[in-house]
Parts: sequence; structure tokens; C-alpha cells
Amino acid sequence: MAEKSKILIIGGTGYIGKFIVEASAQSGHPTFALLRQSTVSDPAKANLVEGFKNSGVTILIGDLNDHESLVNAIKQVDVVISAMGQMQLADQVNIIAAIKEAGNIKRFLPSEFGSDVDRARAVEPAKSAWAVKVGIRRAIEAEGIPYTYVSSNYFAGYSLPTLMQPGLPPPPRDKVTIFGDGNAKGVFNDERDIATYTMRAVDDPRALNKTLYVRPTMNTYSFNQIVALWEKLIGKTLQKSYVPEHQLLKQIAESPMPINIILAINHSVFVNGDQTYFEIDPSFGVEASELYPDVKYTTVEDYLLQFV
Repeated sequence: MAEKSKILIIGGTGYIGKFIVEASAQSGHPTFALLRQSTVSDPAKANLVEGFKNSGVTILIGDLNDHESLVNAIKQVDVVISAMGQMQLADQVNIIAAIKEAGNIKRFLPSEFGSDVDRARAVEPAKSAWAVKVGIRRAIEAEGIPYTYVSSNYFAGYSLPTLMQPGLPPPPRDKVTIFGDGNAKGVFNDERDIATYTMRAVDDPRALNKTLYVRPTMNTYSFNQIVALWEKLIGKTLQKSYVPEHQLLKQIAESPMPINIILAINHSVFVNGDQTYFEIDPSFGVEASELYPDVKYTTVEDYLLQFV
């Protein structure tokens, strides 16, 4: 067995980042988390940071805007994974610059973990948000940095508990609103599975300079199919109302942040079918559950059972 790469995770206390740190440590990679001093000192993050330390993670103090601290951290590892949140995506140009200066990185995984932004056909405001990710991709490629982009599609924790009903408490038991005609398919993955697949890919030459799509057949559902599954699980028929595209676009235009961006993502997935309309061609991508058939992932049905 080849020695496992040393992994640096930037944004490790964020939503998906904490799962990636956990998966990295559990999979036996020497794991480093770059945290700001303010994060380490934050009482709200204390348990999370302590959990990292207890699982053998090395905490490095640094900042996206402190070039020297970035370079010093990157020189200690082989692979860099960014899990930065939406507001800091553009700042990943600083990571790219530091990787170029350090000169030792075998793979960079920028903050993606959603739809494939090169193939999504989103409306505003999701269009502009995803354009930042597209810009980071092009900057990585222009600098010749080896990469893997992780297209994990929907986070199950964001979508399934409410059946994609923005702002409503989970789960619906009387009525449900369905976007479009309900037939376009999305993909819904447990966050821990996304992190597991991410870690499997970091040293895998098959995922080098490719997009890793987490698109298991068992987690690929239309809105209508998810509602039907939920009805079967709870033994009850829900009252359904369908929102045609023109009405959804009106809601997006009139809604405040962040509801408008959530609705725009739902439009992308459930009207345009942006997560599933294209075949994964070997020239640009690989599918995670095919590459790693031994990973026992959580199915949509398994995930929904906890809410029954």
C-alpha cells in the first residue's frame, strides 16, 4: 500500500468541512486543519475543534488573507481541500497563489460540493454564485495545478428533511409544493457519504484532473418520486400543489436572500434537470459509486426513514 497523502483542509469547521475533516482522520490520512485564531478561540466552535484534536487532526493557525501562513501550511501536506463557504469562494485565488509558491501539492480540491457549475444552467442569483466557482476552476487549470472537482449534488441534510420546502419545519405530512412538473431528477447524498467519497478520490489517479460526480442510482429521484416515497413511508397521501416555471421565476425575483438563491437552485435542479441531464463522459468525469462500489452509502429511503 502506498503511503496515504497528508491532507490540509481549509474551511474545516464549516457545514461540509467538518464531515471532510472527520472522514480524512478516520481514513488514516495525516490530517491538518487550517483555522483562524478567532475560530480556535470561539466558544461556539470549541467542541468541534476539540473533536478534531481528539481524532488526531493537527490544527494550524492561519488565514486566507495571510499568504505566508497559507504557504507554510501547504508546504506540510500533499493535498489541499477547500470547503470555504459561499462568501469566501472568490478568496480561493489566495490558495491557488500559495499552492503555486509552495510547489509541492499533488492535488487541489476547491470548494465545490454541489451541482456541476460548468454544466448547470442556473438563473440569478444562483448563476452569479456559481460563476465564482467556474472562475476558480479556470484559474486552477490556467496555473496547471492538479485537481479534482467534487460534484456532490444536493446535501441530504439541506433538502430531504423538508422535502425541499424552503423555510418550513420538517417534514411535511399534510401538503407539499412541487417545483415544475415534478419529473426532472436530482441527486440527494448524505454529507458523510460525500466526505467518504471525497477522501477516496484524493489519491486515486482515475479522479485526477476530473470531476468526481456523486450520482448513485439509488439516490437519483424526481420530486414526484420523492413525494411518492415519503407517502409510502408515512402511509398517507399529501395534498400536492405544483409551481409552474413562470411562477417559480416570479418567486425568485421577489424573494429576499437567501430564499431567492435556494429557489434558484431548486429551479436549476427541478425545472432544468441540471444535475442529471448529461451523461458522465470519461473525458471529463467519473462517478463515485461506480469507482468505489464497496462504500455502503445511505440511500434516500434510508435517510427519510429517520423522520417517519
